[in-house]
Amino acid sequence: MHRYDHGGDVYGADRPALDFSISLNPMGPPPGVLEAARAAMLDWNRYPDPKCRALRQAAARRDGVPEEFLLFGNGASDLIDRFLRALRPRRALLPAPTFSEYRRGLEGIGCEIEEFFLDKENNFTISESILNAVRPGADLVFLCDPNNPTGRRMESELLRALLDRCRAVGAFLAVDQCFLELTEGDPDALVSQLAGGGLLLLRALTKSCALAGLRLGYCLCGDRALLERMEGLGSPWPVSAPAQAAGVCAFLDFPDWPERCLPFLREERARLTRTLEALGLWVCPSDANFILFQGPTDLGERLLWEKSILIRDCANYSGLGPGWYRIGIQKRDDNSRLIQALVELCG
Repeated sequence: MHRYDHGGDVYGADRPALDFSISLNPMGPPPGVLEAARAAMLDWNRYPDPKCRALRQAAARRDGVPEEFLLFGNGASDLIDRFLRALRPRRALLPAPTFSEYRRGLEGIGCEIEEFFLDKENNFTISESILNAVRPGADLVFLCDPNNPTGRRMESELLRALLDRCRAVGAFLAVDQCFLELTEGDPDALVSQLAGGGLLLLRALTKSCALAGLRLGYCLCGDRALLERMEGLGSPWPVSAPAQAAGVCAFLDFPDWPERCLPFLREERARLTRTLEALGLWVCPSDANFILFQGPTDLGERLLWEKSILIRDCANYSGLGPGWYRIGIQKRDDNSRLIQALVELCG
């Protein structure tokens, strides 16, 4: 049977579990966004807009880009798959560890993959040495900022230098920014570079507005021909009507929703980090709404079966292995329950 390599698979457990394996905005979705999605469901006899017109207008207004720079899909994973099939790179550079969907998509089109391994001794930070790894012959560099599962954000100056290096050797740069709004990073840092070509930015309300069940991702790119190829590789109706309505409401009425959760994230991230370190576990310093740590190889199983808590086992990440885990920051009471469970199992 195919192994499910992501978080959120609470359906396979034989008991209800508190899910720390997913990483969403702990504030949940804005109430108005849920109301908009419910209202859209009343038009059950109408197909959704295949061009996502209102959604594109709302996103363009919030993100400060032309509407033709935008393409929406059924979550970020849908767009990753379509992007790779449209671009058809022959050789790609990936950090390791990083999100597994990049590798899965690249392997699916027969692309040669070179990994840029990140060091635990350097807190899995992407350093300037990545510039030397981008050599002539590379067609694509795919990054996650902040990186998943490490939670490490790239310095803006290095990211811009990497874009310049990619353009110099003829490589396309794709940056997955799905978690960026849940950090102190600037989502607009690369937007001004889109018109220069060779750049795609990937985003998702799935994370920033906790709409995992509705599946709503989008990308920004100045290459209209590439976006048209991606559009042609997708479903005729890639985004459901409730998801489109929720997105319009989020962009127009709650543009700062992710920013509102940052003080809470800082406080709870520090509290969880202190607990893990006090238990003698190695913790990667995180800039995001999730934390990577190293612990006993049976910790994930024991949390699930003894405490009914599900965390993300990161053993399948290239560059990690057994004993690596990721936890998404949740509501305060839930975080307290996880802390108590960790103390009882590891204390």
